[in-house]
Amino acid sequence: MSDIVDEFNVYREKMNSRILEDNNKIIKRIFNLDTNAFMEGALNVKTKELLGLVASTVLRCDDCVKYHLETCYKEGLSKEEVVETLGIATLIGGTIVIPHLRRAYEFWDALENKQLES
Repeated sequence: MSDIVDEFNVYREKMNSRILEDNNKIIKRIFNLDTNAFMEGALNVKTKELLGLVASTVLRCDDCVKYHLETCYKEGLSKEEVVETLGIATLIGGTIVIPHLRRAYEFWDALENKQLES
């Protein structure tokens, strides 16, 4: 199951490199703004990632959900913290986010399984 983690990361890295290779000032600035927005500030990184996870779930962006789940995992957030956050996202987003919730659970499980395999 951890293949979904590797596939996502390989594709994301490949396509981000391809996009940035065109040297478009607007796109580069958006990427930079995104990177800087999630750095430590008045809010810590863990809090920002949980906020990103809620927004991504409500907006139904599976790639963004995966990205924030992996960052939450790397930041040491517990499954309970992530599940509670996904619960809030589902409450706010409504039942239409349930398919994304399913994929989020699948991806989190893959992250945990990948760690066990290492």
